[in-house]
Formats: sequence, structure tokens, C-alpha cells
Amino acid sequence: MKVFGTYQFQDLKTKFQVKKPWDDVIIFILNILIAIPLFLIIHLNLKDPEWPFSFDRIVIAILLLLIIQLILRLIKTVLLLGIAVYFIFLIYGTIFGGYGFATVFQNYGFMIYSMTENPNPQDIVISKLLPFPNKTQIIKAIDFDNREVRNFALTATTLHFRDIKGQQKYRKMIQCFAVFKEIRNRWNYVNDPKGQEYIAYASESLLHFSGDCDDHAILMAACIRAIGGTPRLIHTGGHIYPEMLVGQKADLEAAVYLIKEVLFIDESKNKEIHYHIDERGQIWLNLDYTARYPGGPFMSEEILGALTLN
Repeated sequence: MKVFGTYQFQDLKTKFQVKKPWDDVIIFILNILIAIPLFLIIHLNLKDPEWPFSFDRIVIAILLLLIIQLILRLIKTVLLLGIAVYFIFLIYGTIFGGYGFATVFQNYGFMIYSMTENPNPQDIVISKLLPFPNKTQIIKAIDFDNREVRNFALTATTLHFRDIKGQQKYRKMIQCFAVFKEIRNRWNYVNDPKGQEYIAYASESLLHFSGDCDDHAILMAACIRAIGGTPRLIHTGGHIYPEMLVGQKADLEAAVYLIKEVLFIDESKNKEIHYHIDERGQIWLNLDYTARYPGGPFMSEEILGALTLN
């Protein structure tokens, strides 16, 4: 019985064994295919120590490749079975909307692009923030549920970036970027009446697309919220500007790629992406009218207050 079992194992081993030099080629290819999603998982969940040239990620990638290579060589007698299981997993995800081929290579592209572009983060120290000026009036003026505000936001999403394909996961982000583009293209800066702080409703600003910084911030916040985004306003003493919630690190990587390679190519060429990180690790992109693209440069004044609109 033992001899028969040994014979069966040897027969199975012979059937699944790949002859040289193809075993080395297949091991190398499978190593790369397995390493990509594993590296993405590690990259997204490991705190970034901000080493120069992303050297920490290079070290992780090399170690991961070496470990996987060693494991694959130890189990190369059933290599074909391992390949089959791996591809079945990715094919299943591709067909049924899970983790498939497109997701692997899209996320990998976002990550590599973000690492090479080196976005410029700034933290906001919540304990140092002051009460937001005119808070009650501003919240009331952000009339995102107004019909005209909602309709304008919808119109903006049809005018810009409507034909972007393959980005269903980031559709809302792209639509918020469309709102930013339309408002910025039409905005005309006009001062308040002398000696008076005039706070215009978002629906009021739609009449002429004119006003000062707080009017622009109110309109931008209302339109973004009207299509499901999460905005907030930043107060710097002499200026108020809007920001948009992007999400976590993976979402930032997607945003950087979309802004610089798909949506705002000319405006963001050779420019950095600027953002704030809040106390919960969430990432917010600058949408000021002074910026030509989402994540454009901040005005240099110190941040005094933040008003989030959930």
C-alpha cells in the first residue's frame, strides 16, 4: 500500500513537472504576477516613512520578489496547478466585478505614478484651530439642496469628463473635478461692498458667477455636496477656500494620476499636487479659485479654522 501511494505521488509529480528551461521562465512570470497584488496590499497598509526616492518601497519589492521566488522553487512540481488557481482567481474577479486583471494593473499604475510625482502633503493641527468666522451664515448659504444649484452641478458633469472610460470606482471624484473646472472657468472675483462682509448664497452666486473668496468657496462646497461629494472650507484669516475629501492613500494615488495624466494635463504639467491630511488620516484636495487644477498650490497664509460639511 505504501509503495502504491509512493508511485501515485511520483506519477502526479511527473505530470505537473515543467521541463527546463521553461520552469525558470514560468516561475519568474508567476513571481511577478503574485508580487504585484501583494506589494499593493503592503504599500497601501504600511505607513510611509517618506524615504528619498521611495527607497523603502524598493527594498520591500526586492524582498518580496526574493521570498516568492524561493517559495515557488520549493513547490515547482505543482507549478501548473498554482498558475491555474491564480488565473482562475483573477478571471473570476474580472467577470464578477471583484479583484481582477484590470484592478491589479490600474492600482499598480496609480501607485507607481504617485511615487514618481511626489505629492506635497500638509498636516492641519486641529488643536490649534479657532472657531470658524460667520459659521452659521456660511452653513445656511451652502444651499446644496436648492434646485438651481443641483441642476448646475449636473450640467457641469455633462460638460466635462463625461467620456472618461474605465474609472467607475472614481466616477464621483471625476464629477467633482468637473464641477471645479466649470466654476473656475466662469468665476469672476469681485470684492464685497466697502466696510461690509457680504455672504452670498450658492444659488445667488449662480446668477453672475462673481464674488469674493468666501462666495466662491460656498458655491463650490454646495455644488460638490449636491452630487454626493464631501467638501469643507478652510479659513486662513484673510482668505477662505474650499477643499474636497479624496479619501485614503489609494484614493490619492488615483487622484494624482487622473489629474496629471487624464483630466488636467496642461494645467498640472510639472506641478505638484497639494493636499491636507486631517486628524483621521483622511486626505483633502485644495479647490481654491487661485488653483488651475485640483490640488493646486495653497495660499501661504496660516490655517486658522476648518468647517467640514458632512
